[in-house]
Amino acid sequence: MLSTMRKVCSTSARSLRPVVSSTSILTRNAHQAKAQAPSTSASSGDDLKLVNGSVLKNPRTEYKMVRHYQGKVKGVILDWAGTVLDCGVYSPAVVFLEVFKTEGVPITMEEAREPMGAHKKVHIRKITQMETVRRRWFEKFGRFANEEDVERMFTNFVPLQIGCLLDYTQMITGAVDTANFLRHNMGLKIGSTTGFTTPMVDVLKKAAAKEGYVPDVYVAADEVPQARPYPYMVWLNAIRLDVNPIEAIVKVDDTADGVKEGTSAGCWSVGLAKTGNYVALNEEEIAALSVEDYERKLKRSYDILANAGAHYVIDTINELPPVIEDINRRLAAGEKP
Repeated sequence: MLSTMRKVCSTSARSLRPVVSSTSILTRNAHQAKAQAPSTSASSGDDLKLVNGSVLKNPRTEYKMVRHYQGKVKGVILDWAGTVLDCGVYSPAVVFLEVFKTEGVPITMEEAREPMGAHKKVHIRKITQMETVRRRWFEKFGRFANEEDVERMFTNFVPLQIGCLLDYTQMITGAVDTANFLRHNMGLKIGSTTGFTTPMVDVLKKAAAKEGYVPDVYVAADEVPQARPYPYMVWLNAIRLDVNPIEAIVKVDDTADGVKEGTSAGCWSVGLAKTGNYVALNEEEIAALSVEDYERKLKRSYDILANAGAHYVIDTINELPPVIEDINRRLAAGEKP
């Protein structure tokens, strides 16, 4: 009687264990399975193989749980040049021009700006890989630029960049007021990412603080394994800000790589078209444009940022609060970035 009850219980328990369609995910070779006695100790994984395409089923439940964040945005991560200060992103562009001129291979402003948003060493490397620059470099030296050249130019770049940063720290009109509104009126934490290295950020944050702009967190490009377009600076911001989930963060940037940084991280990404790298003019120069030139430059900037994957593209940081409200609406409806 007791033996019969044990068999019934054992059979019932087995029927309730998770099963995998018609085959197990891990199966043993038939001849090995027959050769092994029930008391044999567990074998190594060498005699196991995966069965592709199997579907895991668990008879204990008919449902799978999916979490949807329905709360509000908790934090924004802002870029520096072209987003909150240095309208037109002049400070790095002019230094790239000088570095390549010193090498005897001058570049154009368009070439200097194309990789903007990346770590500055990566930026230099990408310039040397442009076909036009490669050709001029070969004509000058009889060879193409190599990693030794990149390292040397970056070494020369750093002091030049630090030396001129203070000339390009004018805050973009409305940026300080908008940041304060986001913090005090919308209750958001404010982080920051950049293609600049830590010594460069140290210069920027002191100058910005004098104007009333003080993010809660600073993350520089040399603090992570790889900077933009990789997600690590956003994730490090999230850790330091103590903000989760990632859907509760909005990344704001004026470059394609900065937009991709946000989408790669899994958060909302907003592109700024007017004050950044693609219009490439300061506020006075923008005001002096004809209507036709202004619309042409702005449309090109919008197209680049939208094609990079931005969830929203707006003119300046001053238009960000309504975007946050719209993201809150979408989150409440169960949407994800």
